[in-house]
Amino acid sequence: MRAPLRSPPGPRADGHHQVLFVLAECVPFAIALLVLLVEFTPLHILYTGPLLVATPALAAVTMGPKGTLAAAGVAVGVSVTTASYNGAWGTQQVYTNFLALFLVSVASFMTSRSARTRTENELNQVRRIATAAQEVVLRPVPDRLDSVRAASMYLAAETGARIGGDLYDVVQTRYGVRMIVGDVRGKGLPAVRAAAIVLGAFREAVHYEDDLVAVVDRCEAALLRDAAVSGAGGAEAVLEGFVTALVAQIPEGPHIEVINRGHPPPLLLRDGTVRSLLPTSPLPPLGLAEFVSGPFARADSFPFAPGDRLLLYTDGVIEARDRDKTFFDLAGAMVTMRDHTREAFLKGLHQALLRHTENRLADDAAVVLVDRCRDEEPRSAGGPT
Repeated sequence: MRAPLRSPPGPRADGHHQVLFVLAECVPFAIALLVLLVEFTPLHILYTGPLLVATPALAAVTMGPKGTLAAAGVAVGVSVTTASYNGAWGTQQVYTNFLALFLVSVASFMTSRSARTRTENELNQVRRIATAAQEVVLRPVPDRLDSVRAASMYLAAETGARIGGDLYDVVQTRYGVRMIVGDVRGKGLPAVRAAAIVLGAFREAVHYEDDLVAVVDRCEAALLRDAAVSGAGGAEAVLEGFVTALVAQIPEGPHIEVINRGHPPPLLLRDGTVRSLLPTSPLPPLGLAEFVSGPFARADSFPFAPGDRLLLYTDGVIEARDRDKTFFDLAGAMVTMRDHTREAFLKGLHQALLRHTENRLADDAAVVLVDRCRDEEPRSAGGPT
């Protein structure tokens, strides 16, 4: 089962561009202030009417319908104030300025509202496409697979996004339950493409390769093959497109086999104590194997008995920081919610992450939660495929 959650909207713009955008929003009001300064000084002989008329049009570019109305209101207020101060009421020039200001304000408001509606429609369409893509790339994790029960959660850092560079899957095979959790370096469509490639290779290889190492090799080969075919080959391109991944297998016995390719280690909860399943030897991420000499070690084996809980995650979870730059305590949260059901655990983890980061996730976060069923729990009707 997947919990389709996402982080609330937050400021995601680049700092430099955000400053420029704020400055652009201030231009109409700065013009109104300039007009006041001119009219209340000996410079009032200058004709400032066209400046005020331009303020609603400038506001429509950056501030939307409400900002346009605000700028128009400020312009009208300044016009009334300056006309009263200069005793210009009754002149043709004043009424001409007001007529021009009214016409430009109405046109600016209508244009801004039309642009806002068009943008919202386009965004809704993009969200629908992203949701459909997520269902293909990150399909729902089955609730019950042989001797384990599973659930998953995906949190996208980008406002309005539903999918990014994180990946996960849990598959029932004749070799046992096999899982993958990974994180693509980078953002945007290239990251989604790499995630889809790795997941596609994994979903095929898990049913045909009896060795977990061979499954991981197939995933890496697919990633490198795509980089070469797309014309992005070379050492530099490989370095830019690597994928950290953790592949695990839960066979019939009370243990789990894990291959860690540069990914954060999974956490095992047993009897209220959390243990990090560290690899015996560090391995490079997918896409960087050719830069490491010597054969890779085989999968590490760890105890995974009935009643144990396993948590696989991406670095967006453990690298989430609060205002004081303190990292999120995932192990502590796992202990605190040790008695929660899988659904309640994921919901609580989601809320804890958003509280810790004040609703501003800096990176996508994916979580897969797996419980080893106790012997007295009935198994699913379908066996391994």
